[in-house]
Amino acid sequence: MLVSTPIGNLGDVSARARDTLAGCDLVLCEDTRHSGVLLSALGVRTRTEALHEHNEDARIPAVLALLQAGRRVGLVSDAGTPLLSDPGFRLVRAAIKAGLPVTAVPGPNAALTALVLSGLPPVPFMFLGFPPPRPAARRTAFGRVRAQEQAGLAATLIWHEAPHRLAEMLADLAVAFGDRPAAVARELTKRFEEVRRGSLLQLAAWAGSETVRGEMTVLVGPPAEEEADVAGLDEQLRTALAAGSVKDAAAMVATATGLPRKIVYARALALVAGRT
Repeated sequence: MLVSTPIGNLGDVSARARDTLAGCDLVLCEDTRHSGVLLSALGVRTRTEALHEHNEDARIPAVLALLQAGRRVGLVSDAGTPLLSDPGFRLVRAAIKAGLPVTAVPGPNAALTALVLSGLPPVPFMFLGFPPPRPAARRTAFGRVRAQEQAGLAATLIWHEAPHRLAEMLADLAVAFGDRPAAVARELTKRFEEVRRGSLLQLAAWAGSETVRGEMTVLVGPPAEEEADVAGLDEQLRTALAAGSVKDAAAMVATATGLPRKIVYARALALVAGRT
């Protein structure tokens, strides 16, 4: 049983979620200490055990044995809907393969809440979880998505990010996708909930000038229908050139777009020389 839990506001827990957790023989938690606070507040005394990224594979046989014996096992993440950027997928896949029933109690989700508050097109959207923490891997990941756009993808893009990496992530997004409309949602459903809307460069400047705290969801609008490949390349190059050398800008944009580095470098030189 996959049980969604509040992303901040305890009032968002459903009666069904509370009853389901109370009726389980075991609740698997990403962090038993974190979930223990929630269960205590709900008056749920069900036994808990940890299931996280590092022990999920090892726990699967024992959990399947419990399910096969007719025990009721719940799964919660630290907040929101399980499996989405959280552990549990491998367990669910194993349970399905074993022919065991799997069901879910729907509820709060940070990505969807941010999407409907962003002012960006809500359909279609693509949720991409957390980007890689290292800059090179992050830029490569953004480049792959940009290549998908060049092949026809047009959707609002959604990521989660840690606050200390937010400014760098937004700057990398601007290089990869151009200075598009975007939004940053933080502390959703909590006391200091805030949704910042603007262009990627505006949001990067804001994040770089303040100490931003809280859990972050970052959204980038889809490419404009009239966006031409050459214009998009020039926009990305100008953004990258504002922050670095011709060589570094060309390398970054080539990675982001998947275009040959020689072509991107030549275009960067032309822009610097004013031959647009």
